[in-house]
Amino acid sequence: MTLRIPPPHRDDVLLAVVSVAAGLLLWSLGVYSSPTRDLFPAWAALVPLLALGAMELLRRSLPRVTLAVGTAGVIADQFTVGNLATVLIFTDLMYAAVVYGTPAMARRLPVQTGLITIAVTIASVAWLRTPQALLIGVITGIVSFGPALTGATLRNHREAAIAARLRAEQTALLAEMDRSQAVVAERARMARELHDMVANHLSAIAIHSTAALSIDSPATSREALGVIRENSVQGLAEMRRLIGLLRDAGGGQEAVATPSLDGLDALLEQARTNGAASGLDFALLDDRPSGEPLPAPVELAAYRIVQESLTNALKHAAPGMVTVRLARERPAGGGRAGGGALHVAVDSPYGERPGPRAPGSGAGLIGMRERTELLGGAFEAGRTDAVWRVRASLPVEEEAVRA
Repeated sequence: MTLRIPPPHRDDVLLAVVSVAAGLLLWSLGVYSSPTRDLFPAWAALVPLLALGAMELLRRSLPRVTLAVGTAGVIADQFTVGNLATVLIFTDLMYAAVVYGTPAMARRLPVQTGLITIAVTIASVAWLRTPQALLIGVITGIVSFGPALTGATLRNHREAAIAARLRAEQTALLAEMDRSQAVVAERARMARELHDMVANHLSAIAIHSTAALSIDSPATSREALGVIRENSVQGLAEMRRLIGLLRDAGGGQEAVATPSLDGLDALLEQARTNGAASGLDFALLDDRPSGEPLPAPVELAAYRIVQESLTNALKHAAPGMVTVRLARERPAGGGRAGGGALHVAVDSPYGERPGPRAPGSGAGLIGMRERTELLGGAFEAGRTDAVWRVRASLPVEEEAVRA
């Protein structure tokens, strides 16, 4: 496996060139940090200088290697006449090791250099036994601990800024997801409302217009046109109401004339009128205790489920009796106005019918199921023998009733 070293950053190249040039200038002028040391020739001070200058090119990509070479170089510099630029380059390598190194290295280096500074200070005082020995510890701290602490501080601020930016991006993303989900939910709710309000009237119009076209009788045509006109007017009125609510959305206005279970009698009477030509009759069996309140969402869902079931009966049911049943299930223990569930059951004859049929898309069953599941209830619909059954169980929350 070949180690691929990325090209140095242009700032690092400039830093290396300037540092080495400054060191060479000091050496050429005879400015040494320890001119009394004569263990090696004066040119020996250039070896650590050039080695550390080359490490400046790798300070971002290989901080561990540059720190090791830099430490060895600054120690070797102490055995020569010394060069101030070599020490300054080492401080930058220490700083870069903390800023660009691994998180573990960034945590360890300030602690290690701090301990080294304390140990050098104690050893210098114990060895030289003079107050001036403290300067050795101070210089060691300036060269090692100071850059490491500065790098750690900068890195912490940088990581905090990155974390804050990520949190802001995540918050914006979550807000956008919530907005998108709210838009989708609102569109689904509008689709259910539009379907439930208009489908009943349009189905009656389609059935009676087909009957008027297929039966050559002035009396039948007149009766069918009357039903068509009545359903057209009611459908337009409900459509205008829905459009008005959409236009007033966000204006602080409450929805007007929200359907409730008190309107079931009128709903069934309208179904009798629309279904008379198909041989359908409708009956309502309400087993709920009189005067007991129900949450508005439960009443609206129950009303719409009954309405859609009657619409499906007008479209597809065989001649016979369509029965709507409402029952209130009490919670365990009883004695409370809230809790339990409201059960809605609609049974319609299933089989061939002689009259005209209106096409269906299945959206009604989907809407009924969605309304039930949004309240946490259970819904089922299907054929049993010669009866098409619709069953919905809508939970009644006690807190909603009290409110």
